[in-house]
Amino acid sequence: MKAMILAAGRGERLRPLTDTTPKPLLHAGGKALIAWHLQRLAAAGWREVVINHAHLGEQIETALGDGSAFGLNIAYSREPVGALETAGGIAAALPLLGKQPFLVVNGDIWCDWDFARAHRAAQAIDRRRAHLLLVDNPPHHPAGDFRLAGETLLSAADTLSEALTYAGIGVFWPDFFASVPAGTVMKLRPLLDEGIARGIISGERHHGRWVDVGTPERLAALDMELAGSHASPTLL
Repeated sequence: MKAMILAAGRGERLRPLTDTTPKPLLHAGGKALIAWHLQRLAAAGWREVVINHAHLGEQIETALGDGSAFGLNIAYSREPVGALETAGGIAAALPLLGKQPFLVVNGDIWCDWDFARAHRAAQAIDRRRAHLLLVDNPPHHPAGDFRLAGETLLSAADTLSEALTYAGIGVFWPDFFASVPAGTVMKLRPLLDEGIARGIISGERHHGRWVDVGTPERLAALDMELAGSHASPTLL
């Protein structure tokens, strides 16, 4: 099973920090955001990782190289200026991801979810074609994105359960993106809404720590929190 880290976004809300540094290379707790992901993926048994990039992508490749410093093999999916959005970026990277289900992680979040749990979702033999991690709604996104009925993902309009926020972590089957031609600029939400209507998306709720590092203020707060937890030395 391979993993993909989404690292192509411009990071408008994090400007001016992202004018000279791509979002995933911003530091919190003594290491780059993407380094937290890579170290935790390696610890959970991953060996193959795909990273897409666009804005200042050469910095990401220079910093991470082939991934050997993390015990990983990293392949890069290079996107044009402006990037392809989430669904478009994943569709473009499918040749690197193979034919098996794969884990996708947003490069601008911090989360303590155990990546090894992704294997459980990938081994499902039911109709599911995607499995999303959901978290309690943060203050900046109080309305949430989706709801859960057991492990079945529902739209936010369904009132059977409380609304939750998509954590930017999911397991996807390659054919979930079959309708997205390579090179197309497309967000993920339309595919998720279609998948909910077809009943092919499951989900789970994470009760641990999760941060959407979307503003300088949230990045600074996470940095202070992690620095106080005596985080291990960084590779970056």
